[in-house]
Amino acid sequence: MDRNTLAALSRDDLIDLIVLQAQQISLLTARIAELEARLGAPGKTPDNSSLPPSKGQKPNLPGPAGKKPRTGRPGIARALAEQPDKMIQATLAACPHCSQKLAAADQTAFEAYDHIDLPPIRPITTRIHRHRGICPCCRKRFTAPAPHGMPPGSPFGPELRALIIHLHVTQAIGFERLACMMAEVFGVTISEGAIANILARAQAPLLAAGEPIAEAVRRSAVVASDETSARVCGKNWWQWVMLSATAVYHVIADSRAADAVIPDFLAGARPEIWVADRYGGQRHHGAARQMCLAHLLRDATFAIEEGDCGFAPPFRRLLLRAMGVGRRRPALGDAKLARYRAVLDARLNRLLSAPTPTSKAARRLFRAMIRDRADLFRFITRRDVPYTNNASERALRPSVIFRKVTNGFRSKWGADVYAAASTIIATGRLNGMTALQAMRAALADKPILLTG
Repeated sequence: MDRNTLAALSRDDLIDLIVLQAQQISLLTARIAELEARLGAPGKTPDNSSLPPSKGQKPNLPGPAGKKPRTGRPGIARALAEQPDKMIQATLAACPHCSQKLAAADQTAFEAYDHIDLPPIRPITTRIHRHRGICPCCRKRFTAPAPHGMPPGSPFGPELRALIIHLHVTQAIGFERLACMMAEVFGVTISEGAIANILARAQAPLLAAGEPIAEAVRRSAVVASDETSARVCGKNWWQWVMLSATAVYHVIADSRAADAVIPDFLAGARPEIWVADRYGGQRHHGAARQMCLAHLLRDATFAIEEGDCGFAPPFRRLLLRAMGVGRRRPALGDAKLARYRAVLDARLNRLLSAPTPTSKAARRLFRAMIRDRADLFRFITRRDVPYTNNASERALRPSVIFRKVTNGFRSKWGADVYAAASTIIATGRLNGMTALQAMRAALADKPILLTG
């Protein structure tokens, strides 16, 4: 506003303008103070937050300080195969020095090693000629059925289908690269559309194989859960994992709201203990909850880096003490664990009876612990309860890699197939099966055997 415009204003208008500008100045001053406080706050790192290790700043490794003399140590060699496919006795027919003929008795074995190679990889193509005719006796028409496991339609057999799904899901190989790999490595000419059809046809058997796995998780007394983002049809969806000691179940949904996903999965079941991080959507799904101490440890580290000296440092030491007890839990008796639980609860109560911290991060953590103090140390006396949610994070890690490599799914059914395949592969590994073995079993309508 220029000088002439101001001069034309009345006294009351000038007063209103000054009041309005004073309010704006107050708002802007508060905003500047908030932004300056953010500039002074510590940065988020994998050590003080849930950032993945890939987002952290990696320090430079120190250079070599000079060559050290090499000290001798026992050699380690690859173990020989128990049942080699072929054996060769390397002997000489004559002496290389004087040409004297040698017999087998003149030579003794002094070294044995394996030579490992791959045979030429080529597909096995079976041509089927079906026949039909008219019975010379009853004059009725007959048609020979297709051989077992070789129906007409798609030419690709179950072993090839299992391999394609395995490579796509576990190795994050997209359709274009997978078609190229099948042609160059295995000698199989297959189009991207044929690969998509294989995955689409696998949806029904994979979902069927996942149902008993889901039921095993629902029946478990202790269930852990976590979630990560997923891309479906160009939109942000969420991949959830719910797992027990013997089964892992994945589901991809268009919501992060737990009340829209987890209750549908549980179908009325209510585990005794629900293991999760501090995300609000992970509350109230079990009769009780065990909070992930690793997440709390990072939150306490961030509060310390922000400048808190009263609550966060002793709380961090308390968490480390509890985790140490958790690691030694198999060697401790029930009475000893009960005493540890009492001591840890007493130390926590003393910390939470102190005045509220002044730093923002420490204050938020302090108030959360007052609300959830009962959920910290349940694992001490419940041997089947883990003290971190690391198993859920490990279960989601392959999906994060898949998302980064392939950029997600172009259809909802593709996301459903991936979630079902991840369920079968992860549960199979818990029960001693490789990913390819678990996929073969699911496609052959053989259940993944659950131990325990």
